[in-house]
Amino acid sequence: MGSAQSRSAEKGMLIASCYEVNGSCHRTLHPFGVHLAIYLACALGTLITVLGNLLVVIVVSHFQALHTPTNFLLLSLALADMLLGLTVLPFSTIRSVESCWYFGDDFCKLHTFLDTLFCLTSIFHLCFISIDRHCAICDPLLYPTKFTLRVACMCIGVGWAVPMVYTSVFLYTKEIAEGLGHFLQDVPCVGSCQLLFNKLWGWLNFPVFFFPCLITIALYVKIFTVANKQARLINNMNKSFGAHLHRGASRSERRAAKTLGVAVGVYLLCWLPFTIDTMIDSLLNFITPPVLFDTLIWFAYFNSACNPLIYVFSYHWFRKAVKLVLTQGIFCSRTSRVDLYQ
Repeated sequence: MGSAQSRSAEKGMLIASCYEVNGSCHRTLHPFGVHLAIYLACALGTLITVLGNLLVVIVVSHFQALHTPTNFLLLSLALADMLLGLTVLPFSTIRSVESCWYFGDDFCKLHTFLDTLFCLTSIFHLCFISIDRHCAICDPLLYPTKFTLRVACMCIGVGWAVPMVYTSVFLYTKEIAEGLGHFLQDVPCVGSCQLLFNKLWGWLNFPVFFFPCLITIALYVKIFTVANKQARLINNMNKSFGAHLHRGASRSERRAAKTLGVAVGVYLLCWLPFTIDTMIDSLLNFITPPVLFDTLIWFAYFNSACNPLIYVFSYHWFRKAVKLVLTQGIFCSRTSRVDLYQ
């Protein structure tokens, strides 16, 4: 150990460890400017995630006109993304910048549990939102009776329960860990917190993350087809009768299809690189450089910051609600009864 440090010193390099023990992980040493820039970038991403989703939670909760099944799904989605920003991203920031985990093994497991729970919950909610939009556009007459508040609550319950059970089984069940121990990668050094990224998790996470996405894509294709067919039908009727009927409905359907398409595209852009790397890396004995790995996982985290922009900020009623909250406050009782859809 001493000879290695002396050789490094001769080359002008400095070796730093996370802990003063044998087998400790190495701590990444950046120049001060780079160190500060990375912290500021991660802090900005965390702040956008928390504040953007907090605004969604406040708006949907406060205004009675927004208490619909669709908006309750948006509320639950925003809650999952906000909790990710509050409980996971600050500690992930320190781990990414310092390349060390300073908070102990028990909190490492809890952090991993919350990380997986909120990310999976967000993905499941995106799938349920696509189902809701499919019912609204493809079967508008029966939609009010199909997708009721009770159905929305059931979707929310499933969207939270399934990720919680899935993550708990593989993190807190000793029998699973002992029975499948030959799949698991041991922690390579003291000060590491990457429990999930082993052969077992790499292959299990791929279908769990992307099965809801495949459903969303299939529904989006059908929504896009039906919306275009309805638009052509309305345009033909307008030409035949010389009138402009239901133009607003046609635009609304196309806008809903476009919004969902953007959401699916952003989701794939954010999560596909990380998930594929996790699966392939497990076959190649984990050769992904730590810098690249952290970049991919933060790119996936970025999806939680995009969700409020995609699903909420594009709606005029949200802009109107934000204006009322900022000018009159959420404690004004009369603002809660404003009709935001006028």
